[in-house]
Amino acid sequence: MKDPIKYIRLKIIAALGGAISHGGSNVPVYNRIPSDVSFPYIWVYGLTTNAIDDNQSKYNVECITRVEVVTRFKGDVGGDLDANTIMSAITNLLISKNQSAFDLSSYNFNCYAVENNGITYIQEDLSDHTYFKAVLELSNKVEQTS
Repeated sequence: MKDPIKYIRLKIIAALGGAISHGGSNVPVYNRIPSDVSFPYIWVYGLTTNAIDDNQSKYNVECITRVEVVTRFKGDVGGDLDANTIMSAITNLLISKNQSAFDLSSYNFNCYAVENNGITYIQEDLSDHTYFKAVLELSNKVEQTS
């Protein structure tokens, strides 16, 4: 059985790259966070791949990918509204009842379901800034086609 999570991550990054803006600027999307990152940003990373619906003829897995929005502010300026707004734009692009899911056919996979497994909102008050995060757990159900 092959693991499709890297292809899902590629599709998410491609779908979000240049498509999410905030304050008149595009929000950058990363698989790895650079040391000189500017805020806000979107971080996409794989979490788990689990076998589901096993049978004798198909490999089926559920891949959980996290899409994390990170904003920061000094003191009491700003808040979680920016993280909420950006996450709303992300879910609008990634989760739709009108399309089956990500097209992974060129990688010999069929992604047949995309679901929101929950969005967690986090606030961290650190000495330098206050950080606001919105973390989406995105479930993709995938079968290997060959």
